Amino acid sequence: MAHVTGTTGTLVLAGTPIGDVADAPPRLAAELATADVVAAEDTRRLRRLTQALGVQTTGRVVSYFEGNESARTPELVEALEDGKRVLLVTDAGMPSVSDPGYRLVAAAVEKDIKVTAVPGPSAVLTALALSGLPVDRFCFEGFLPRKGGERLGKLREVAGERRTMVFFEAPHRLDDTLAAMAEVFGDERRAAVCRELTKTYEEVKRGPLKALAEWAAEGVRGEITVVVEGASDVAQELDPAELVRRVQVREEAGERRKEAIAAVAAEAGLPKREVFDAVVAAKNAARTGSADGKGLS
Repeated sequence: MAHVTGTTGTLVLAGTPIGDVADAPPRLAAELATADVVAAEDTRRLRRLTQALGVQTTGRVVSYFEGNESARTPELVEALEDGKRVLLVTDAGMPSVSDPGYRLVAAAVEKDIKVTAVPGPSAVLTALALSGLPVDRFCFEGFLPRKGGERLGKLREVAGERRTMVFFEAPHRLDDTLAAMAEVFGDERRAAVCRELTKTYEEVKRGPLKALAEWAAEGVRGEITVVVEGASDVAQELDPAELVRRVQVREEAGERRKEAIAAVAAEAGLPKREVFDAVVAAKNAARTGSADGKGLS
């Protein structure tokens, strides 16, 4: 049964600086000072933030992180039902974006509790704007799986995505992730690695995936956001037979098959593996007498 309007509290999702504390939205200090409950991903970081902003919390401070999100959500919903103003902050950026918050928002919405936000910095939008890649349409993919096989599988799922893609990644996995992207998306797919955004050592490294993977192999530190160009429209139009034909043309011009496959994949905006598989399938078909494989041996 929904509560009568005005009897319940309000859930406030507040964006926090992703680096430079001066980027904190003006309303953040006021919300921190007046909230009945402040739910923070890391209470130690919250203390550092309030000190930097020169504000003191007057409400109850509780931790709200991945490990206790499920257990603590009912407690926070109860506070909201009692008319409390609950402020949710994470370590950096907006709650719910690869951070705790979704469960609490969903639970509040189900109870017909008001949910509002204090807009703030976002690593996703900042990296996208700085990338130099198309920004008219994009999608956020968050963190990729840690295991190599699962990571490749996820990347293959989005290999044909035509929108610009934004990923988060840990610095110690960046080289492996970029190498996997080059394998699946193609060596020449454009990308940008955005490191330490708004911080002292901010850096945006742009280039083809293969070159970025080689750069990252030397070691990279800091908070990482990766922006990757979407697949070209051409990739959506080429069927396997056309891919094979293009490889044949290059081979007849004197290119080795490996180089021909890599070149066709790059110009089509496809992973090399997809072109390779098309060539192998045509070769196998040729052995059984199919005209589709004519010319391949």
